[in-house]
Amino acid sequence: MDSIARLLRTMAQLRDPEDGCPWDIEQDFASIAPKTIEEAYEVAEAIENGDLGNGLKDELGDLLLHVIFHAQMASEQNLFNFQDVAQALQDKLIRRHPHVFGNLQAADADGVVDNWEAIKEQERQAKLADNSVLADVATALPALIRACKLQRRAARIGFDWPDYRGALDKIDEEVKEVEAEIDSADPQRLEEEIGDVLFAVTNLARHLEVDPETALRRANLRFESRFREVEEEFTEQGREMSAETIEELEEAWQRAKAKLANQ
Repeated sequence: MDSIARLLRTMAQLRDPEDGCPWDIEQDFASIAPKTIEEAYEVAEAIENGDLGNGLKDELGDLLLHVIFHAQMASEQNLFNFQDVAQALQDKLIRRHPHVFGNLQAADADGVVDNWEAIKEQERQAKLADNSVLADVATALPALIRACKLQRRAARIGFDWPDYRGALDKIDEEVKEVEAEIDSADPQRLEEEIGDVLFAVTNLARHLEVDPETALRRANLRFESRFREVEEEFTEQGREMSAETIEELEEAWQRAKAKLANQ
């Protein structure tokens, strides 16, 4: 706690209107929020890269900085302070773990999740005028993550395919609707249909217990490593990729894919 107290004092000094840092003083909730999201992704990247020592430690520190930054700004406006944030978290952990701190039973991890979601639903109903099962799914979430959350919420009341086959068939249906719109002169309709395809693919991933955000992030990494391998091959041969045919590029792509798969 001494470290936290020092951090709080440091942040208060950085935000001091008289002697603080000009950049820190200028910030507000809206300007800091995007950077908070960025730091959360850098934590995920450190984990993804297996950098579980200093890398993860440093990224968690950066994320904690943002928690303290937001709490300091709230304190300046007499909204709440860091201690209030910590106390609210403490209360929430106890409230949502009645199988540890109360008399409710949970036989396994699935039971814990069921209890957690039921308690969250009670909390939502207590504080929201919106009674929809989809209420308070944050619109600022990345689209794939939000799609999964919306689908999980709907599934809790039975609005879901019985298994992955329904979700797989839905992808075929949505792809056909994209094909039907390609020759139309309505870009909005085409965007909607492509959005439906992405939503359907996310639903399939959820049914197969694959996190779509992680899957796409890893697909991006695979694409990048393979593309760089193709670039290197053509550079070594003194050839320009932009001058090659699509057939030659595809052959190089397959070579890169095979090479990297064996590493």
